[in-house]
Amino acid sequence: MTITDDADASPSSIDPAVDPAIDQSMSATGRHGIGRRTIGMAVLVATTAIAVLLSLAVGAKAIPVGPVIDALLQYDPTDTDHLVVRELRLPRTIVGLVVGSALGVAGALMQVVTRNPLADPGILGVNAGASFAVVIAIWAFGTTSVDDLVWFALVGAAVTSVVVYALGSIGRGGATPVRLALAGAALSALLFALTRAVTLLDTATLDQFRFWAVGSLSGRDADVAWSVAPFIVVGLVLAVGVSRSLNAIGLGDDAAAALGVKVHLTRGVSGVAIMLLCGAAVAAVGPVGFVGLVLPHAARALFGPDQRWLVPACAFGGAAFLLLCDTAGRVVARPSEVQVGIMTAAIGGPAFVILVRRMRMVQL
Repeated sequence: MTITDDADASPSSIDPAVDPAIDQSMSATGRHGIGRRTIGMAVLVATTAIAVLLSLAVGAKAIPVGPVIDALLQYDPTDTDHLVVRELRLPRTIVGLVVGSALGVAGALMQVVTRNPLADPGILGVNAGASFAVVIAIWAFGTTSVDDLVWFALVGAAVTSVVVYALGSIGRGGATPVRLALAGAALSALLFALTRAVTLLDTATLDQFRFWAVGSLSGRDADVAWSVAPFIVVGLVLAVGVSRSLNAIGLGDDAAAALGVKVHLTRGVSGVAIMLLCGAAVAAVGPVGFVGLVLPHAARALFGPDQRWLVPACAFGGAAFLLLCDTAGRVVARPSEVQVGIMTAAIGGPAFVILVRRMRMVQL
């Protein structure tokens, strides 16, 4: 899928990276585009750094930038501000960085692989599978620790992704984008119904589950980040590895095959990356919406359709967006806070509407 300004919507707007031969003979215009993208990437990195600093400094108690930097470089356990930064806000910020990057990249991969401009971690049943696994963990095993729930949610997301792919592969043609979307929607409906049934039968389970289900960075410590980081790192590496092939996939399976791309292998590796990224992210903080939906559209508007640029752009953009939403949630209801899952919906919803109105979406 490509999102371009109406004025730029033409066959020439296809990025040269879809064909290595074109890539080797890139024109002066293409080189100018690379320079513009490089500047844009530098801006994204700087925005992410600012988002990290705000996440560490802003909260129920505002801490000046100086003490925040001192807490990171010259930690004093007897200083209250240093304790707040190092023990409470730093682990939360790390989790936000990791999860935001995973959701942004997963959304970009999903929208290309499924050719669905509205694809997000919910389309393949990841949210539903993770939610159902968490409910079972609380109801059947009495699990309440976030560190333990992470593993149940990750397994639930992974199993659901495999089942969706298996259902979508039945029949001629294998796992087509439409079949995957339909299988994901059907399985999501079933799992959400079972989740509601369990929570209605046991109010104690509902009390434990509803805080996780809204999506939150609150209470997530460094152990949560360490638990999901290996899965997210592997997912990001796979996403980078298939980025060039996905440029051709965006033109259609026949065109990609004509360019020498192994379509089924590319889709399979992309599916594994999506499963790892979405499963780990949802496991860590709950089903946070709109990050994987909005960021790929915004990144395409700024960087074009080249997946080699979109993957890092969505990684930095997703991290910055999630941290800024979390920081805003701590400000609007001070001294309490609004959960990040609510803030991403409140900010991401209008932002997505604006993007859709200003940009023309071309089907993959």
